Amino acid sequence: MIEHEQLKHFRFDALLQQDDWLSPAYVSVNKKGCIQYLSDKPHPDGSAIEAVGGYALPGFQNAHSHAFQYAMAGLAENHGSNIEDDFWTWREEMYKCALLVSTEDAEAIATMLYTEMLRHGYTHVAEFHYLHHDKDGRPYAHLAEMGERMVAAAKTSGIKITLVPVFYQKGGFGLDPQPRQKRFISKTIDDYFKLLESSKGVIKNYNDAQLGVSVHSLRAVDLKDIVTTFNQASKELPFHIHVAEQKKEIEDCLAYSGRRPMQWLLENLPVNERFHLIHSTHLNDQELKELAVSKANVVLCPSTEGNLGDGIFRMKEYCRLGGRWSVGTDSHIGLNPLEEFRMIDYRQRLVTNQRNTFDGDAAKYMINEEIVSGRKAMGMRDRKDHFELGRPLDAVIVDAAAPLFATASKKNILSSIVYTGDSSSNLGTIVNGRWVIKQQRHQNQSNIKRQFVLALNRLGNR
Repeated sequence: MIEHEQLKHFRFDALLQQDDWLSPAYVSVNKKGCIQYLSDKPHPDGSAIEAVGGYALPGFQNAHSHAFQYAMAGLAENHGSNIEDDFWTWREEMYKCALLVSTEDAEAIATMLYTEMLRHGYTHVAEFHYLHHDKDGRPYAHLAEMGERMVAAAKTSGIKITLVPVFYQKGGFGLDPQPRQKRFISKTIDDYFKLLESSKGVIKNYNDAQLGVSVHSLRAVDLKDIVTTFNQASKELPFHIHVAEQKKEIEDCLAYSGRRPMQWLLENLPVNERFHLIHSTHLNDQELKELAVSKANVVLCPSTEGNLGDGIFRMKEYCRLGGRWSVGTDSHIGLNPLEEFRMIDYRQRLVTNQRNTFDGDAAKYMINEEIVSGRKAMGMRDRKDHFELGRPLDAVIVDAAAPLFATASKKNILSSIVYTGDSSSNLGTIVNGRWVIKQQRHQNQSNIKRQFVLALNRLGNR
């Protein structure tokens, strides 16, 4: 502990570490919100302790977000009887939404979205950002104008952000971009790195912003340019890419390159723990094994993948092979991390007709894996535990008095939270030692909501 520094003291009923609960949990933070004291006994000099009747879980990591798509959540569910509605028809609706959003709208939408993420327990988001240009497809005078809006939204809401500017170049394998993709496009590698460099400047505006690097997908960038982009990008940055989400994507990739998407990645790039491969839905046996051995991280987005009809990732087999994974909310049709966990597990139960998707304590395994691999997706260095001295106190606090939790034994508290909980059980969310959500509300909730409503009324798409 730093001598003579004024500390803020909390007492929680329990605090979750990787191995077990610390109960009770006394946590003291400094003015920056970093933990200076962590024990099951009160701080010797502690006074004015804030006693919280809740369980502190590590703040969840949202490893994949397209913020602007929150504006169309729920709008692509009217399925005509004579239409084969799938990912590709949904994508057309997404393009329409993307063409409507102004810079001001984008910031208002993202601010509301990030506030809702915080309410559900996410404390850090990786914004997979490809809405780069104006409505005519022209770069803004400030190349990272839209990225700056995402960072501003994160700052207003209080969530931590890893801005991941996306290289998006083509309209499909070997195809020129379509007019409705014009806001996404960087024509050359040089164009993309200028955007990335500009993005480095905007993250300086917020202490809790970091940078990632990304290629949208194999279909969206020339294959040789994917290799060059990866080789030229800083090796310190996490590398994000969509892969093998749709069966048609696999068929097109085979026809174009002679390789399946995951097969091509594994053969042409040094896939390792720096890689965060979004979806990875349709893998064959060899791809699944090689991916697990590589220690790359699969980013699963269960609510979106289910909404789009993508398919079911082979999670049970992947985990038995030692594969690593995290979760994201992608199109934001769902925002509750506990629901994402349940969907991951229950889908495996439905296809295997067995209940043991994961060995041992499933709830503990899923939270531990999501936090550890999710932090890597954000570009954070490895940590030894969920909560550590010198690290920020980022936590979601679950109501210990909720009926099912209050009556659960220590052994069953976590599984009760994961398998029965929802956001109504959250007392609030703490970021950097400060409540940003308390009793379901953000301190700027009214204004954030007002700006969001104004933005969506301007869009006129709802």
